Amino acid sequence: MSSTSAASSGTFTIGGELKVNRLGYGTMQLTGPGVWGPFPDQDAGVRVLRRAVELGVTLFDTADSYGPGTAEELLREALHPYPENVVIATKAGLTRPGPGQWRSNGRPEYLRRQAESSLRRLGLERIPLFQLHRVDPSVPFEDQMGVLKELRDEGKVAHVGLSEVGVEELERARAIVPIASVQNLYNVAQRDSEDVLRYAEAHDIAFLPWFPLATGQLARPGGPLDRIAGHLNASPSQAALAWLLRRSPVMLPIPGTSSVAHLEDNVAAAALELSQDDFEALSHPFS
Repeated sequence: MSSTSAASSGTFTIGGELKVNRLGYGTMQLTGPGVWGPFPDQDAGVRVLRRAVELGVTLFDTADSYGPGTAEELLREALHPYPENVVIATKAGLTRPGPGQWRSNGRPEYLRRQAESSLRRLGLERIPLFQLHRVDPSVPFEDQMGVLKELRDEGKVAHVGLSEVGVEELERARAIVPIASVQNLYNVAQRDSEDVLRYAEAHDIAFLPWFPLATGQLARPGGPLDRIAGHLNASPSQAALAWLLRRSPVMLPIPGTSSVAHLEDNVAAAALELSQDDFEALSHPFS
């Protein structure tokens, strides 16, 4: 059984108010197949979430579209009343016609309704971090940001974040409402959001990399991730998470899992120290 705490990953203060341990947890896998319906073993899901708290995880990322709604409900079942240091981040802006299907909906009335539904499902009076899951190209950007500002001004959400955006959208959003976080696809093998990460660093914005454990060919037998994990006596997943944590002080990985054993493996990455040579090898694997 792992004795490593997520606290070993260091801390970051989201929006200047929400202090969290940098290694968090994402709830998307605590749903049915195709991210549809409830998790088949609710008791097992509760055990995973409670074990995460025991291991020092303080940032839990979810979304209204996971299930839809069932991941938020499971979080409440497992953790409510939430420990004082736990921060719940949720998202709205994607609808679910069926398993494996995702569609953008950024209409202000929809985002408002979903925020209020998330408050009820999570058992919160205010959502600590409310993120736009995707920008809807069919709705004026200013309207989508405007309703997020209204929700913040009304006290229904404490801080606002965005997901899958570029630097230009971040700047436009920040002209309307303070942006505390950005959640883009980023991992050791996929780094198209380097410019967004640099912007986040410059403006003290939390960067939550989704799909943080995607390693691609880097984890193949004999590949750089496999080789480095081997000499550190670590798993490739641990090495990938350790690289993310070292990559930037604003990086808040949120790996998800439905297994306590895998959760403990992930959290152990918080204490894994990469040498400069190992870090550089993963930073430039094809050079």
